[in-house]
Amino acid sequence: MQRHRSEESTGLLSGFGAYLLWGAFPIFFGLLAPAGALEILAHRMVWTLVAMLIVLAVFGRLGTLRGLGGRMWLLVSAATVAVGINWGVYVYAVVSGHVVEAALGYFVNPLVSVLFGVIFFRERLRPAQIAALVVAAIAVVIITVDYGQPPVLALTLALSFSTYAVVKKVIPLDPRTSLTAEGIVAAPLAVGYLIVLAATGTGTFFGEGAGHSLLLVAAGPVTAVPLLLFGAAAQRIPLTMLGILQYLTPALQMVWGVAVMHEVMPPSRWVGFALIWVALVVFTTDALVRARRSRAAHGVQLEQREPALS
Repeated sequence: MQRHRSEESTGLLSGFGAYLLWGAFPIFFGLLAPAGALEILAHRMVWTLVAMLIVLAVFGRLGTLRGLGGRMWLLVSAATVAVGINWGVYVYAVVSGHVVEAALGYFVNPLVSVLFGVIFFRERLRPAQIAALVVAAIAVVIITVDYGQPPVLALTLALSFSTYAVVKKVIPLDPRTSLTAEGIVAAPLAVGYLIVLAATGTGTFFGEGAGHSLLLVAAGPVTAVPLLLFGAAAQRIPLTMLGILQYLTPALQMVWGVAVMHEVMPPSRWVGFALIWVALVVFTTDALVRARRSRAAHGVQLEQREPALS
């Protein structure tokens, strides 16, 4: 029992750390100016690969990259495209002053994941989930009217990350190996782009001082650490608990966008966000209730088995 509590505490701290770091991403990526979004993305991909190769080497798992078949590399490539779009759009949102819209994307993401579960894995929607999706759809319509156009950045972030999750669900690889393989796929394009920037003198890695260069290199560990913490949390605590923790990230990002970046938030946009939060409360409450019922049913089954075993 003591060991179980220790594992759960470790998982909870790891999950909290992962989402706290992701919530602080606008602060970090805001420090990378004057680098543009594509240059930051390229550095992020390259230095994340370097960081993950070091992690695999430390854990003696470099050999897991050998023998991956053609189908596996196709799946890894699909995951790379999805996460590359997600990372690129997110960095662009931060450097262009759209942190609140990026936060909206990650508030919407769990609901898009539910929808993708229906589309790709034929999962059945429960009444509460249908209600949450309907409320979220109304919220997106309100926000679209407010913006004068669909919240493209937010929807792209939600759709790309949900697509990434779908692909990762069917890749039978350890998360560390999978992330490293994704880096290997992305590296030629990322390195090629950085070489072009250096050759044309339009890059910022060598012209903005050592501090700027170190910050670009740090994009690798900054990306890898929360992913590793998330992996540790996923192994130790229930997904429902992770699902609640994940709202910490967009909440922190939204606070940063409104309080620090002073992004405009008219009343109509607050209404849209409020509806998104209502949808998330319905969604999360339903998940918690079902998890509690599942644990109770499991406990009853164990009690029924014990007399039979004795």
